[in-house]
Amino acid sequence: MDLGTVIGLVLILALLFGAMAMGVGIGPYIDIPSVLIVIGGSIGALMVSFKPEQMKQFTKIFMIAIKPPQTDVAELIKKLVEFATKARKDGILALEGDVNNEENVFLKKGLSMAIDGNEPDTIRDLLEIDIEQTSNRHKVHSAIFNQWAGLAGAMGMIGTLIGLVAMLLNMADPAAIGPSMAVALLTTMYGAMIGNIFGAPISNILNIRNDEENIVKEMILTGIMSIQSGDSPRVLEAKLLVYLPPAQRVSQFE
Repeated sequence: MDLGTVIGLVLILALLFGAMAMGVGIGPYIDIPSVLIVIGGSIGALMVSFKPEQMKQFTKIFMIAIKPPQTDVAELIKKLVEFATKARKDGILALEGDVNNEENVFLKKGLSMAIDGNEPDTIRDLLEIDIEQTSNRHKVHSAIFNQWAGLAGAMGMIGTLIGLVAMLLNMADPAAIGPSMAVALLTTMYGAMIGNIFGAPISNILNIRNDEENIVKEMILTGIMSIQSGDSPRVLEAKLLVYLPPAQRVSQFE
């Protein structure tokens, strides 16, 4: 679980609701028509903006931001070095048993192609296509939340206009001004909250997750190419350590 994302969301909501409670209480900030306009309107607009199969993953995508797949990069480098050592000693076919038990789908796919005797250029091209297409799908996931941020804000403004029109039409009735003004203000608040608490931040963290996954896959691709070309384990490790920040570059051979 990504504690930064969880703590950030909890902190924002706790501070906002705490500030409301210390004022006039939470009750005055709850308005059903405003909720219908902002949440219902923005979700409906998202359904128009994206395909149904993309929208079905909405909750799953949100959970990726909260609990992303974890890859121990140091352990992955160690594993690739061990594969390189074994392949250099016994030949790349000796890795077949290890590959069959490999849980990393991308690594398993690439090494299987190398063991099958595919040309290096073919392996690189296919794996690069895999990286690109996976990244494109992830960008769509990020775009859903980025679009939600914009649509929620827009629906908040629409709700404000609806409330103002209702208020202006009922200026002669003082009792109607308050509820109309509440809709006008609360829809803007709801739209701003959704956009700036969930929409934009979740979109941004999903982009970061995508970049991190791409780096790991590029590192795996480099490792596979190095193993296939017969590089020494020390050379392979040196290539892979480049993908880590300088402070984390710890060699197994030192």
